[in-house]
Amino acid sequence: MNFSSCREKVAYQPILLGTFALLASGALAWVSQATGDAIIAAEASDLRSSLSDVLPQGFADNDLLGDTLTIDRDGQAVTIYRARQHGKVKGAVFKVAERGYAADIQLLMALDADGTTLGVRVLKHAETPGLGDKIDVAKSPWIEDFVGKSLGKPPPEQWAVKKDGGVFDQFAGATITPRAVVKAVKGGLAFFGAHREEILGEK
Repeated sequence: MNFSSCREKVAYQPILLGTFALLASGALAWVSQATGDAIIAAEASDLRSSLSDVLPQGFADNDLLGDTLTIDRDGQAVTIYRARQHGKVKGAVFKVAERGYAADIQLLMALDADGTTLGVRVLKHAETPGLGDKIDVAKSPWIEDFVGKSLGKPPPEQWAVKKDGGVFDQFAGATITPRAVVKAVKGGLAFFGAHREEILGEK
């Protein structure tokens, strides 16, 4: 038996495996870096589009993604996107969420400086297709009913679905979903009211 040859073979295999591992790690790092920038750019583009969807056309002349502040809400950081006209803050856009039937329903809502709702859009949900998914503006205009509403219009006690004595329609067989959206928007209005001066830069 040629022991020298055996030792060379034994040493060769770990070296070869190590080389392949290094090459694979390098390739993964390169792919991660290359795709990471693209993913970030795509997410920014999607968010910019969503911000435009909840604001009336021409409402803001600034880049909302570059004009933000962060406010704590019950231990959670909320990013506020400020809408300006000629440098003055005219409104704000931020995310809210409430538990729906299947999972949290994530919304983006826009308010003017007086706390009146300009628009609401669903960002993410897992509600039942054909029932709860009517909160999506692509499936139903239901969510447009929040436009023009505030905590005084209707009064706070009427911020509920009709089944609960409120003014908002519910869906047949899916009351939990619209109830969660109404609660989320009402909570967003209250949050804005509590931090209005800070959001508008008035203090």
